Amino acid sequence: MAYKEILYEKKEGVARITINRPEKYNACTTLTVYELTQALTDAWVDNSVGVVVLTGAGDKAFCTGGDQSIRTQGGYAGTVAALPLEVGWQQVSGLIRNIPKPVIARVNGYAIGGGHVFHVVCDFSIASENAKFGQAGPRVGSFDPGYGTGDLVRAVGLKRAKEIWFFCRQYTAKQAYEMGLVNAVVPHEQLDAEVDKWCKELLEKSPTAMKMLKYAFHAETDGVCGVTHLGVAGLSLFYDTPESLEGKNAFMEKRKPDFSAYRK
Repeated sequence: MAYKEILYEKKEGVARITINRPEKYNACTTLTVYELTQALTDAWVDNSVGVVVLTGAGDKAFCTGGDQSIRTQGGYAGTVAALPLEVGWQQVSGLIRNIPKPVIARVNGYAIGGGHVFHVVCDFSIASENAKFGQAGPRVGSFDPGYGTGDLVRAVGLKRAKEIWFFCRQYTAKQAYEMGLVNAVVPHEQLDAEVDKWCKELLEKSPTAMKMLKYAFHAETDGVCGVTHLGVAGLSLFYDTPESLEGKNAFMEKRKPDFSAYRK
């Protein structure tokens, strides 16, 4: 797929997705969001990918949410694949949370509004000392009633999450680290090296264990959807066992299956 508003690269087990609108502080249009869904889906199904890195182009911004210049009375103007930006945004957040691989937010600058939501739902956030964090919803007549609030509460606690949303203040990388909002803060010139270090360590770990752990972390709070993701991940493992294959082979061979050897 040819991308217009993101950059997508896969190399040595790492898929790097870069929002490429630096002139707009990497604010997203409907096209940006659609392309993010396509890149994340590709990274999901590509077995050569073990880690995903999400970032923004340039040195000023990770992502600053939806592009307000295309926002109209009913929402954001223009649709891609018949989906408004608001719906697509939740799809991106859902993909980040549910892709069975670790996702690292490389926060190189402003992570504001919807961009703040993106980094919150990533599994890890590595921040430049130049990074700034904050919400903007109540200041611009918007809000995120889903992952952007629920996951934030789990990261920093209810009182702090309400402060972040209600006041729309901006926080330094150091403040974000102290409140548990990011995993590490490094000098800007060391950001790529630090992200590469985390990617390398993750690629050394069991991908199946990390997949199951990622789903387990969300299973309790995500209700039946969380349990479903955890269960389906287990089902994919079961499909590879002799017991499961006996059922499939018996069906294809038009005989009764014999599961007696698998009663433990």
